[in-house]
Amino acid sequence: MVDELDVAIVGAGLSGIGAAYRLKTSCPGRRFTLLEARDAIGGTWDLFRFPGVRSDSDMATLGYPFAPWREGTRAAPGASILAYVRETAARFGIDREIRFRHRVVAARWSSEEGRWTLEVEAGVERRPVQLRCRFLYLCTGYYAYDAAHEAGIPGAEAFRGRIVHPQWWPKDLDYSSRRVVVIGSGATAVTLVPAMSGRAAHVTMVQRSPSYIGVLPGRDRVDALRGFLPRRLADRLIRARNILLGILGYVFCRRFPRVARRVFLKQARQHLPPGYPVELHFQPRYEPWDQRLCLAPDGDLFAASSAGRVTMVTGTIERFTERGLRLSSGAELDADVVVTATGLKLLAFGGISLEVDGRRVESGEAVIYRGAMLSGMPNLAWCMGYTNASWTLRADLSSRFVCRLLKYMDRHGHDIAVPRLGAEPQQLQPLMNLTSGYVARAAHQMPRRGSRGPWAIQQNYLLDLWAMATGRVDEPSMSFSATARPAGTSAPSPPATR
Repeated sequence: MVDELDVAIVGAGLSGIGAAYRLKTSCPGRRFTLLEARDAIGGTWDLFRFPGVRSDSDMATLGYPFAPWREGTRAAPGASILAYVRETAARFGIDREIRFRHRVVAARWSSEEGRWTLEVEAGVERRPVQLRCRFLYLCTGYYAYDAAHEAGIPGAEAFRGRIVHPQWWPKDLDYSSRRVVVIGSGATAVTLVPAMSGRAAHVTMVQRSPSYIGVLPGRDRVDALRGFLPRRLADRLIRARNILLGILGYVFCRRFPRVARRVFLKQARQHLPPGYPVELHFQPRYEPWDQRLCLAPDGDLFAASSAGRVTMVTGTIERFTERGLRLSSGAELDADVVVTATGLKLLAFGGISLEVDGRRVESGEAVIYRGAMLSGMPNLAWCMGYTNASWTLRADLSSRFVCRLLKYMDRHGHDIAVPRLGAEPQQLQPLMNLTSGYVARAAHQMPRRGSRGPWAIQQNYLLDLWAMATGRVDEPSMSFSATARPAGTSAPSPPATR
């Protein structure tokens, strides 16, 4: 027998647990499950185990609005975030709805039946299982868990030390009193380098070009509000304040890039000794927020550099040698361990093969609707976060929108909802407004965004809050229909609340 569900959520990470909470509380009449390919809750926060792994967004906004983060840390360690996600799942009974080691490999939609049929590999033995659902919600993120970008540096076979990638950090790696070279300049490298510098003999960070690095206190000072305000009020004020500061900071950087560039350079100079070559190592070639901003809580990277535990090197790598790396300049870097923090690999829809009425859907052909659904794809949503703010802010809006859509369909007797591009001209653009290498490499494989209406992505929580939480569900770009049901059957009818 094939299991019949109202909603299937794919992924039991930060997004999937949040989606399940919204579905459970807003649409209590719906039968749903979470399908998790791995054997644990947590997604990214369970996968990444490299030294110093932490959030690169403030926890007041990365945490769930229905389960506020109250530890006071602005950028929390990965282990703390993982415990928080798991505690939230247990608190609301979501952990009981998860089917672990259920990897969805394909999903086929039938308009005649108004159903998705999911092809699943279950258990360690990956036995084939089928499930059917009325609505499919992909909370898989957009990173590949089993692949990463390799820089392709020649000569790796000659290196006598150890080469590791942060995505698969080996448990047996002991880098104590060893010379470590970290290749990369993004958030992973900026996190790894100061964390490893406490145990390694020395850490060298090799970057082809610098990134913008912002310094913020490790603890959120406004957390002091919890000491004299009611807990719920303090939670809301802290979250609202951090959302607003994040939006204002982003707008400032985009509107006044030259001023913002000077601010970042001044901040770096204040945390480094006199005479340090700040312009060489901390002045990017691009404008602020052309790529995602890196975060150094309490200036940890600058502190490690000032103390002599970290050396910054800006240049290109020619090849591996027996002893380490040779740069194009001719300089050689000795190393016992080389960490290739060279980037993640983007993957649309968790790698699931999608078909609509027998036609295979190519991910690069779809256009994203309200940052959540996809053109021409019935009863399917893909949970997306922001590129310029905490992932959870937009992920939670997407989940609330999905619940609003489901309730609207129930009230009006609709079985199918499909976003469709209309006659209004759209200038199609890459999904993410970033110039980062990992984004550019996969742009052709990702859905695109439009330039107008619900097809545009605004990267602004306040504007999205208005559109997704209160805007019309039955706007012109959304097409609704019903399937023919056998006599005596009807669609589920949860309470008709908005």
